[in-house]
Amino acid sequence: MNVRRSILIVDDHQSIRDPLATFMRRYDFDVDTACDGLAMRQLLKDRSYDLIILDVMLPGEDGLSLCGFVAEHIGTPVILLTAMTDQADRVAGLEIGADDYVLKPFDPRELVARVRSVLRRGARRRADDAAQAAPTADVSAEKRYTFEGWSFDLTTRELQDPNLSPVPLTTAEFHLLRALLENPNRVLSRQQLMDLTQREGDAFFDRSIDTQISRLRKKLESDPCQPRMLKTVRGDGYLLAARNISLAP
Repeated sequence: MNVRRSILIVDDHQSIRDPLATFMRRYDFDVDTACDGLAMRQLLKDRSYDLIILDVMLPGEDGLSLCGFVAEHIGTPVILLTAMTDQADRVAGLEIGADDYVLKPFDPRELVARVRSVLRRGARRRADDAAQAAPTADVSAEKRYTFEGWSFDLTTRELQDPNLSPVPLTTAEFHLLRALLENPNRVLSRQQLMDLTQREGDAFFDRSIDTQISRLRKKLESDPCQPRMLKTVRGDGYLLAARNISLAP
């Protein structure tokens, strides 16, 4: 039996909020709505949601602030609705914790596709985390990459710099670094990286790869503005140009 996924739509324009809620209910979503941050926070006190669709330009507390609150305290996936055309502003939303964004005006069918993509990605990530947490007796499968003095353990997900200091990684950064190390000195497009990191590529926002690359670069490079290992190949994708990469049990 399929479980209806719950969605909260937060937008101060009733002409957008109500028709969108009606449209998404046709796709078997359980939908609540809120007109501002205060109403949103009140609803979040009473119940949890599988995903929040959040307008950036809200009266009072804006959508970016609310997105940061959700990312820090609740963890519910967020898709931002925004009229901002500047890419830097949109990337700021992703840095705060949004999972995707949709530009206004939008096609509601595209929004439904993006909602489904984010939900699938979250389900896959939870399954992957559960599998990683499960005990296993096969210690022979443990593997560790080494490259240019760095050490990357696939079992413990521990990254150590050349000084043997631990470098914390998010789940997304772990999968991204693993994909790059499995394909050294090879240009990988955003789509290939999305596929290799188990992210749905049909309607998912591929520029999130740029954000993850930027974060990983800050951890790997002494000068992230002039990267030596994790390079951008303009128009094609990204390349891990590390030397002496080895994988051992």
